Amino acid sequence: MVAEVRPEYPSAWPAICAVAAKLGIGSEETLRKWVRQAEVDAGTRPGVTTEESAEIKRLKRENAELRRANEILKAASAFFGL
Repeated sequence: MVAEVRPEYPSAWPAICAVAAKLGIGSEETLRKWVRQAEVDAGTRPGVTTEESAEIKRLKRENAELRRANEILKAASAFFGL
């Protein structure tokens, strides 16, 4: 919606404010962030896409789980004197 009404306003911020008011979004900043993320996802703005961000989060969780498992194995190895 912001992209559609953007030509009617002198800059992006008034367009964002107008759309936020129409949609009943309490914070224009929230809508601005959504617009920026949509631009990143579309490839028109540099940054980390939503998909890449989700993959990074998944890999961080997996890494943490593997670290915990490794610590458990080290403790078990020390306990059993291996």
